[in-house]
Amino acid sequence: MLGRYDNFPATMHRIDNFTSTLTTKQLQQRLIQVLYELNKKTFSFEEAANPTIPDCTVNFEYGLAEDDGFNFIDEAETKKAFVVLKKGRLQTIDFFCAIRYYRISAMKKTALKFDYYMIRTIFGSNTVEIQISHQRGPRYISPEDLTTFMVNKVNEASQRKVLKQIIDPS
Repeated sequence: MLGRYDNFPATMHRIDNFTSTLTTKQLQQRLIQVLYELNKKTFSFEEAANPTIPDCTVNFEYGLAEDDGFNFIDEAETKKAFVVLKKGRLQTIDFFCAIRYYRISAMKKTALKFDYYMIRTIFGSNTVEIQISHQRGPRYISPEDLTTFMVNKVNEASQRKVLKQIIDPS
């Protein structure tokens, strides 16, 4: 089934809840579109998070779950997801995120170790819960920074802020 990974890990390293001004279907479409666009870009470390490595660039590679695997979110996968969402919203959408780090020095690009995350988004009525599970890698970008980066990009792609974090008072 598109959007659901059968072997999603039980251990979560970060859970955040947000309210949304969009309908669930609109939010799901916006999220998939934003992740597709992020797959095509390179960022300085400062654009993505608090830098832990100087002179470093970052690439995000997002995949959309389907049964027991993930498909890279490209134009075809985005269209496929939008066809599914036309029929109705999904309760849960799982993503894989590989974060690739490269040090740039003297016109030389050196690959560093990568981070691998699994992301589960659970949708309620005008809410979304984002669960992050770190699979492996040095955690140059933390689970909190990854959530913040994704939410900021969704908000930037909208005319107004569409995701606002729910702060737990306890």
